Amino acid sequence: MVKAAVITDTPKPNTPFKFGVEVKDAQVPEPRADQSVVKIQGAAFNHRDVWILKKHYPEEITPGTVLGADAVGILQKKGTATSEEGQRVIINPGVNWDSNSRGPEGDFRILGLLPSPGTLAETINIDSKEVFPCPEHLSTAEAAALPLVGLTAYRALFTKSEVKKGDYVLVTGIGGGVALTALQFAVAIGAHVYVSSSNPEKIEFAKTLGAEGGVNYKDPNAIDDLKKQLNGHRIDAVIDGSGGALFDRLAEVMERGGIIAQYGSTGSPQGVLFNVAYWHHNVELKGTTMGSRREFEEMLGFVAKYKIKPVVSVAYKGLTQENVESAISLLANHQQMGKVVIEI
Repeated sequence: MVKAAVITDTPKPNTPFKFGVEVKDAQVPEPRADQSVVKIQGAAFNHRDVWILKKHYPEEITPGTVLGADAVGILQKKGTATSEEGQRVIINPGVNWDSNSRGPEGDFRILGLLPSPGTLAETINIDSKEVFPCPEHLSTAEAAALPLVGLTAYRALFTKSEVKKGDYVLVTGIGGGVALTALQFAVAIGAHVYVSSSNPEKIEFAKTLGAEGGVNYKDPNAIDDLKKQLNGHRIDAVIDGSGGALFDRLAEVMERGGIIAQYGSTGSPQGVLFNVAYWHHNVELKGTTMGSRREFEEMLGFVAKYKIKPVVSVAYKGLTQENVESAISLLANHQQMGKVVIEI
C-alpha cells in the first residue's frame, strides 16, 4: 500500500466539482518485467486535473484513479530502463506515442486517468521506456513542474510552429504553465516574444523572463496596442491556449505564412473563427496536444542545454489532504503564476 491522491465519486460540497479527491492508502500491483518503480519526490498539478474533477475532460473518468501526470523521483527498480537504480529520473507524462511527428502511433493517453497510473503518490509503476534521467540543474520542485508543460510547449514551438532565432512570437494567456514555459523556450533561442493576459502583473512578470512586450486581451484596443509595440514587425507564430476575442483579430498582426499552434481553448470552448483573413495570407492553424517520447527526450536536452528552470508558483511539503485541496483551489481560481507542486 502507498499513500496517493485518489479520485472519488463524492465531490466536496459547495464546489463546482463532480468528483472528489482523497489522500489515502492505495493498492499498487506488482510491476511487470517491462516496468520501472519510481519513488516519487515531487509531483505537479495541471489545469487538466481541475477539468477532470469538474467532469469537463473529454475522456471517461473512473473513481479509483490516482490523479497527476507530472513527477520526478528516484529509480527504485530498474525494469528495462536505461537509467540505473538510485538515479534521479523524470517521467514522460504520455503513453503510446513513440516518435511520429504528426501524431501518436497508438492509443495515446496521459498519466492520471485509468488505465494509466497517476503521479500524486509515494511510488509509481511505469513503463520503463517512459523514464529518463532528470536534468541536473533542476530542483525537486522545478523538475516536478516540467514534464507536461515542457513537452506541450516544446512541440507547439518547434515541431508545429517551427520557431527559430529572430522570429516574432505571441504567447497568449501568460501565467499558465505551458505559456510561461513557451516564453522561456522561445527567449532561449533568441526569438522576440510578446504575451497577452488580463492581469497587468502577469505581463510585467513575463517581461522579467524576457518578453519584449504584452497586451491586455480584455482591452478592445489590444491589437492596436500590439501593433505599436511590434513597431512594423509582424508575428511569425502564435502559441495559443485560449482562443477568445483576441483570436478573431490575430490575422491583423501576423506574417504571411505565419502559424498558430493551439493547445487549448479555455476562452472559446465552442471553437475559434478561422476565415479568409487567415487562409488568404497562408496562415496555418495547427492543433497540438502534448508530444511524443522522442520530443520529450529532445525537450529534456533543450532544458539542460539552456539551463531553463520552470516557474513554480507554490511548492507544498507533503502529500496531505489539506495540501491537495489547497493546490486544486489555487488552480481552479486561477490564482497561480506558474506550476503548483507537492514535494513528497
